[in-house]
Amino acid sequence: MTDASTIPERAVADRLGRPLRDLRLSVTDRCNLRCTYCMPEADYEWLPRAELLDFDELTSLVDAFTAVGVEKVRITGGEPLLRRDLPELIARIAALPAIDDLALTTNGTLLAGAASALRAAGLGRVTISLDTLDPARHHALTGRDNHADVLAGIEATAAAGFTGTKINTVVLRGTNDDELADLVRFGAEHGAEVRFIEYMDVGGATRWDRSLVVPAVEVLDRLADGLGQIADATSRPSAPARRYRTADGTTFGIVASTTTPFCGSCDRSRVTADGRWYRCLYAVEGTDLRAPIRAGASPGELRDLLASVWSDRTDQGAVDRLALAEARTATPVEVTRRDPHREMHTRGG
Repeated sequence: MTDASTIPERAVADRLGRPLRDLRLSVTDRCNLRCTYCMPEADYEWLPRAELLDFDELTSLVDAFTAVGVEKVRITGGEPLLRRDLPELIARIAALPAIDDLALTTNGTLLAGAASALRAAGLGRVTISLDTLDPARHHALTGRDNHADVLAGIEATAAAGFTGTKINTVVLRGTNDDELADLVRFGAEHGAEVRFIEYMDVGGATRWDRSLVVPAVEVLDRLADGLGQIADATSRPSAPARRYRTADGTTFGIVASTTTPFCGSCDRSRVTADGRWYRCLYAVEGTDLRAPIRAGASPGELRDLLASVWSDRTDQGAVDRLALAEARTATPVEVTRRDPHREMHTRGG
């Protein structure tokens, strides 16, 4: 349960007392990689371009979310840098006075050419996906031969003046779980903190296999073998990652959504590029926000809609999934084909 003393005055709380403070805003469902844990299929159903929210609509929507408590916005995809003129949207959102943390999650392949413009537009932080230090493994994981572009993107992030950079690594047994200590060292050398993420059975993981999940406790054991003594580090209570520190002061985090859900403190929700709002990553149904926006809803009407929907929230998707235990399986591809909104690359991370 969230401590009420930490909730901003304007924030709306759900039925479990969790405020709405963190918005993950997808700007496209397209991606230029085909990661085996996210987009393993040969082809996909894409959102019609005419249904995607334009920059005016996206900015108005974020402004409405700030009226009910949102302070943090993370731009996601798909791969958000595929959205044309993205720095313009960044500048618009950065100008909203209630936003005190504006971040971007990217696969890094297009970042080298965009980092300076994003920083100038007002982007505060960047999180970059890097699952391996081995180019051949990168090709096997993503289906693309652009590992060097990701590394160049990481270099460009530091050169552009970004701080607080994170590196996201999805850990897969037998694939990259022998690189954990090396990845922590790499992050430290490049001014970035690594976040190890347990393999999750979300919609896009149509080939999810629980035998490939490396639990957080095992990740810690392996890192202790490679890095020596590890201690707890300061973690934000509602943050998805629990942070740790090595003896030399290097920090890293682990997101254990699969084995140790953090639903009780979850203050985030997701909006797809076509305006579907999901209060939980695992939710089947979302709320259509595009329709009222395009029907001319006033800021007050949008605010009231968001407050009403969030205040009725009881979602604890990861907890519910954990309770399924042995019944947990991958989402069949037929389901995601019928409803592309179930896809992780549509819903955003």
